[in-house]
Amino acid sequence: MSARTRSALAVLALGSLALATACSKGNAGAPATGSAAPTASQTNMTELFAPPKVSVGTAADSNGPAIPPEGVVKGGTVNMIDRDDYPHLDPGRVYDNVGANFHHLITRGLTGYKRVTKNEYKVVGDLATDAGEMSDGGKTWKFTLKDGVKWQDGSPITSADVKWSVERLFASFITEGPSYIQQWLTQEDYKKSYAGPYGGKELDGIETPDDKTVVFHFKEPHADAAYAFAMVGYGIVPKAKDTKEKYDKEPVSSGPYIIKNHVLDKSMDLERNPNWDPASDPIRGAYPDKWHLEFGFQALAVTDRFIADAGDDKKTFTFYTHVAAERTQQVLQNQALQSRVMRQPSPYGDYYYFNLDRVKDVKIRQAINYAWPTQQIQQISGGPATTVINTTILNPSVAGWQDYDAFGMKQHPQGDIEKAKELLAQSSNPKPTIVYGYNNTPTEQRITVAIKNQLAKAGINVVAKPMDTKTWYDATSKVDNGLDMYWGGWGADWPGATTVFPVIFGPVRDGGYNQSHLNDPTIKADMQRILGIANVDEANKAWGELDKKIMETVTPLVPALNDVGMQLHGSLVGGAEIDPIQWVVSPNTIFVKQQ
Repeated sequence: MSARTRSALAVLALGSLALATACSKGNAGAPATGSAAPTASQTNMTELFAPPKVSVGTAADSNGPAIPPEGVVKGGTVNMIDRDDYPHLDPGRVYDNVGANFHHLITRGLTGYKRVTKNEYKVVGDLATDAGEMSDGGKTWKFTLKDGVKWQDGSPITSADVKWSVERLFASFITEGPSYIQQWLTQEDYKKSYAGPYGGKELDGIETPDDKTVVFHFKEPHADAAYAFAMVGYGIVPKAKDTKEKYDKEPVSSGPYIIKNHVLDKSMDLERNPNWDPASDPIRGAYPDKWHLEFGFQALAVTDRFIADAGDDKKTFTFYTHVAAERTQQVLQNQALQSRVMRQPSPYGDYYYFNLDRVKDVKIRQAINYAWPTQQIQQISGGPATTVINTTILNPSVAGWQDYDAFGMKQHPQGDIEKAKELLAQSSNPKPTIVYGYNNTPTEQRITVAIKNQLAKAGINVVAKPMDTKTWYDATSKVDNGLDMYWGGWGADWPGATTVFPVIFGPVRDGGYNQSHLNDPTIKADMQRILGIANVDEANKAWGELDKKIMETVTPLVPALNDVGMQLHGSLVGGAEIDPIQWVVSPNTIFVKQQ
């Protein structure tokens, strides 16, 4: 599996704008009313937030309409407020969860995620009749388009549009977006193999035997192609109305809504697409008649508006703005707000990486895992209300995840100093020095002090090195970075480990994503073997087993805490929930309640 173009920085930027630090204990607003809600410390967070169930659906599952949420009402106008407008409206240039989430309203693809019930999803055919027909061990994938699917002007969506939509991703002006399908069809540096369709040349690896059939021929087997095609980056663009760079400002809708007005960075209004047929769409409910989106609102202002719940704000929600840190305790303790509180752990992986080029003794790495001050870091980060202890490489939302605790972090969240000392005594250096790089922010400064003091109890000297947040990834992604440990993160492109292990343990190079510099031949061979497994369920099981093997035998990192996002919405907004895969509120189930 080749490396992809999106860094974890993009994921973290989206998470941070929504959640901030969530570590403030002060209540800067009005006093809480009503009896106190149960605190997260009184609840088993692992049980409360079970990982989502994701499977591949059948042709029958691919039929519309979408499964409606309880109490659904059609009609009305719903309002959405957030901080930022969307950087790209061309689906081929979208590679972030917030932008992809918005595109549910205007863009369809070959496949997509169907919500079955809360926390259960199926990958189904969106424009296609099913999730794809695989042959040749996973090298060949065939899709058949549904009858009657149309663009907003009433013209049919054809296999030629599908082929064109993939071919245009090779063009020079498409510099964002995913690269999986392009690389699978050609090579890792795919833009050297093909310049796009605008000069008249077609891509050999895609066939269109008729207007409704498209066949992809990959160089190697890819059993999870149905998941890849569900990414908005592979959304369909009409061949006849592709305006290249200009398409990013004026896209043509295949979804349930049409953009009627857009004032950049201010507002956007959507109205119904008369040529969208709910009978063909198993994913999008499209219950409101209109959408009014406004941008430019910070977390504190959004939170206070939802707490007040006045006037038109009752019909308002937010895609990604989390409760402001200043209001966390107020919201948790106000019983009257609990019916409008949404909470969901992040689906992204966060780690404290070891630099294996420098920290070469596995016993030292394992000793640090045993001694790690998990509980102290959790309290500094906001407590059990806003974080969950994680002990694995895979996030629980990723298919194949297996729950294990190799170093007893849940049993000894305060750290097991005696076990750490025991391992250090067996190591090459019983009193090692660790150069620890950290983001120079107030919260990270406090966390670093906790780490330094805790590891000192085991005889480990931590030399803390503050680093500029703006150049963090530039510095830590250098192979010769001068650090022994540092934080890093990664988000799976779909809930499968194929987009995790081959990336974060991929090529070791400057600017790459293998920040631990793991280059173990046994692990590399395991990854190649699993990538060749045609059965998705078998592959996912193998990835989960590899997760445990890596931590027990190589130990390239310390698993970091998993953030828990918390959001509010207006009292007349129905069907709102945080999607456990994308970590944003999906528009597919939103509706406006009757007053």
